[in-house]
Amino acid sequence: MAAEKTNEAGLYTEGLLPSGVRSRFVSGINGLRMHVLETGYEGGSRPGILLLHGFPELAYSWRKVMLPLAKAGFHVFAPDQRGYGRTTGWDGDYDGDLASFRRLNIVRDALGLVFALGHESVTAVVGHDFGSPIAAWCAVTRPDVFQSVALMSAPFAGTPSLPLGTANDPPQPAASAGPSLFDRLAALPRPRKHYQRYYTTREADNNMRNAPQGIHAFLRAYYHYKSADWAGNRPFRLAARTATEMAKMPTYYILDLAEGMAATVAKHMPSREEIAANRWLPDAELRVYSEEFARTGFQGGLNWYRSGEIGLAEQQLFVGRTIDQPSIFISGTSDWGSYQSPGALERMQQTACTNMLGVHMVKGAGHWVQQEQPEQTVRLLIEFLRAL
Repeated sequence: MAAEKTNEAGLYTEGLLPSGVRSRFVSGINGLRMHVLETGYEGGSRPGILLLHGFPELAYSWRKVMLPLAKAGFHVFAPDQRGYGRTTGWDGDYDGDLASFRRLNIVRDALGLVFALGHESVTAVVGHDFGSPIAAWCAVTRPDVFQSVALMSAPFAGTPSLPLGTANDPPQPAASAGPSLFDRLAALPRPRKHYQRYYTTREADNNMRNAPQGIHAFLRAYYHYKSADWAGNRPFRLAARTATEMAKMPTYYILDLAEGMAATVAKHMPSREEIAANRWLPDAELRVYSEEFARTGFQGGLNWYRSGEIGLAEQQLFVGRTIDQPSIFISGTSDWGSYQSPGALERMQQTACTNMLGVHMVKGAGHWVQQEQPEQTVRLLIEFLRAL
């Protein structure tokens, strides 16, 4: 069923957001009616900061950093991105409009929102998780609009390449690709599968949306398992993108072949005592996520994983382009996201971003750095923005 029929909800009710952050709709954004959280809008002349969330998240994921950024003098806004939350106009059918979820079309969403809110440019675009490559592509394609970029948890390895100096080479026969990484993972003594491949399958949405433990418990375990609260998160650099190396990561990235994500995270469900002690995501705040995803499902977000190849050809228009604006990378010391693509962190620092002002691994944070350690995240962002 298309999201047009299932994804209808009003603005957030009073009490869900910190005082001073408002929930609003902005229509006419690349075919979307965007749900946006916003603060620092008074006066209409403040420089803008655009915040882009990842999977499985919402604009709500930025609730803890928005007011401090506004107090530093900025107009701060965060949308429920295409496929998520209370934003409508996207197709949530597995067999629906997949092309609309390609990277550069989501950049069009971001650009449209910036202009609709009265900005011809923003001081910074900040992206977390899957929002990080979108923020990076914003910076690559429109450096005049996105004047700096902060990437979180997912390094940007750079733009595509094209063969250079091959005009006089004789035609080469197509090389046999051989077994893929996914084939090699499945052939391990303990058969495994990559989460990104799993997220492209038809069953992934149903497995999570209708998890046997219930969607609230599923998300509790998922967020816990990828956070610093799970003691097993001790990431390190992997030697190569091989099956044996990749299989060293936790099962939320490299699942057992026969299991879905619901069963995978259920094994790491925190205890009642751990849940009661959680200060970065208390149960009332988790319920915002569980109620939204129970209503919309996960397919909109999963379509981002499925649409990567669709957009590769148009991304080649930007071959060789680098991010030359000031940039920063922020992650948690317990976040495997920094290392899940071997070599990406190094390529980001060495070639993809030519003006990177800092790479920061925040203690006490796993994958959800702006929620687990919001004060440290805000401090790093404001120091970065002041350095501009």
